[in-house]
Amino acid sequence: MKRILTVCLGNICRSPMAEGILRQKTTERQLHLEIDSAGTGNYHIGESPDHRAVETMRQHQIDIGNLAARQFVREDYDRFDLILAMDVQNHADILALSRNKEDENKVKLVLSYLPETDAPESVPDPYFGQRDGFAYVYDLLDRAIEAMLETHFPAS
Repeated sequence: MKRILTVCLGNICRSPMAEGILRQKTTERQLHLEIDSAGTGNYHIGESPDHRAVETMRQHQIDIGNLAARQFVREDYDRFDLILAMDVQNHADILALSRNKEDENKVKLVLSYLPETDAPESVPDPYFGQRDGFAYVYDLLDRAIEAMLETHFPAS
């Protein structure tokens, strides 16, 4: 596995946060992966991440301010080995563009990597919530991405 895509609805909150966390963790582990993010919707194409997401990530020394939103396209199945959906609706929307079982097998819910049985199925969308919603999303994504990396790239 060399290429990972994170996907949410608009690509301005959850998926760029996941991309930033993933970039930081892969750099720390000296993994050389292609990492990107996208949205299932076309609402924010070309826009920077939400200022609350940028602020939350800065508190963790991660800069996502230079990212620009884009929409998930069918060709992403050719470009990426693993596609991490932020919620069940994103998961369904991504799968609706799949061409075959190989495509389908690349798509996972990001929180499915969490071992806790009481973990939510979906990363909540903090866009319409308060600032602390972004902190909660950061914590969920940080744990899930750590678990995903341990699954696919265990420390030796």
